[in-house]
Amino acid sequence: MAMVLTALGAFLYTRMGTELTRAVDLDLRARAAATVGSLAQRERAPLDAGSGLIDPDESFGQILTQQGDVVETTPAVAAAPMLPPGTARTVSKPVFLSRHVVGSNDPARLLALPVRLPGTVEQPAVLVVGAPLGDRAEALDRLLLLLLIGGPLALAASSYAGWLLAGAALRPVERIRREAAAISETEPERRLTVPPTGDELARLALTLNAMLARLQEALEREHRFVDTAGHELRTPLTLLRAELELATARPRDRVELEAALRSAAAETDRLVGLAEDILVLARTRVGRLPLRREPVPPPRLLTDAAEAFRARATADGATITVETSGAPEATADADPVRLRQVLHNLLDNALRHSGSSGPGHIVLSTERADSAVKLCVGDEGQGFPPAMLAGPPPGPSADRSAGGLGLAIVAMIAAAHGGRLSLANRPSGGALITVCLIAAPVQTSGAECPSAAVGSCAEPAEAE
Repeated sequence: MAMVLTALGAFLYTRMGTELTRAVDLDLRARAAATVGSLAQRERAPLDAGSGLIDPDESFGQILTQQGDVVETTPAVAAAPMLPPGTARTVSKPVFLSRHVVGSNDPARLLALPVRLPGTVEQPAVLVVGAPLGDRAEALDRLLLLLLIGGPLALAASSYAGWLLAGAALRPVERIRREAAAISETEPERRLTVPPTGDELARLALTLNAMLARLQEALEREHRFVDTAGHELRTPLTLLRAELELATARPRDRVELEAALRSAAAETDRLVGLAEDILVLARTRVGRLPLRREPVPPPRLLTDAAEAFRARATADGATITVETSGAPEATADADPVRLRQVLHNLLDNALRHSGSSGPGHIVLSTERADSAVKLCVGDEGQGFPPAMLAGPPPGPSADRSAGGLGLAIVAMIAAAHGGRLSLANRPSGGALITVCLIAAPVQTSGAECPSAAVGSCAEPAEAE
């Protein structure tokens, strides 16, 4: 603001000086025109005309020869020529000069122009009319004084007004800052007050509230994940501890000890699987899940997974059937280790939720549809609740009983492969889970899921 006021003052000062000089020049032109007009009527110009209406030192003039001699003059400047001889000889057209003249205390503004003196033989001469610049200097001095006094006052007033305006404009920002600082992990549901102005601050508050909502959702998701992981780990640890305590509670024969050790080993395997699931979730949250892709034949994966769970299924009174007629020669472009983890999670989920009234029947099947290979796992359990079928893909706490990491792991591995997981209920009862993956470039005809796994497989997501 100081620079703006300084520039404005300099402009006003310069402009005022120019206008005052122009006014003096106009007056000199008028006087010169009157004098030149009188030269045709008299032998000498009436330079003293109007001397009673103006001070002698406020308006003066001379007629000089080209050699610089004074032909006629007003009393105020009669002491010496107003122009030196060298300057007088060079005057060939009207010219304005600013210089000191004898008889005037202030610098004078002069107008010199060539004329001819009347007489028998016209003689060339130079007419010089002038006016002091003292009034102009006084006016500029008064303006400068006003600028020097009014400038700081204007600067102070504008600065104070700007401070008030900036304070009023930033007050909502300070309020938003205080409210944001008050939001903590213990109160993640708090939100910022949106000002009713509809301007940038209101949009900033809305954006921050949306960010806080996302952070709250992520925090709650992490809490659910920790709770679910703790619940999942607590069960096998409790069973493992119980088996070991029973094994050491009293002397047991070899058969009983082997049975206890086999049970403990099974719970240990379950703990290892849970640890691998949690590791997958952690890697997915840190960044992209690392994959080692290669052509994988789904029929062989289904057979291996069924054999791995055959003993557990027999103990639970369930049966596992593998049907690969839908795509006997299809291959998927996937990580075999991750696909094995997918099938183990789906089989574990199916066995835990198989039919309670009698032996359950679990069907593993595969099919080729366009550029996708679909892995289907159907069971005869209670199926999925409607809310889960209509909602988004399973999260860390999603399962048929709202507890477990299996489906969340499957969904994340499928997404990492560029596919997706879809859930459905079979018309005859039970659940149908389909994992769609990118197929390797093998020319085979498409087929539908076998009748044992009734339901429609979801279309695969676009490959990443």
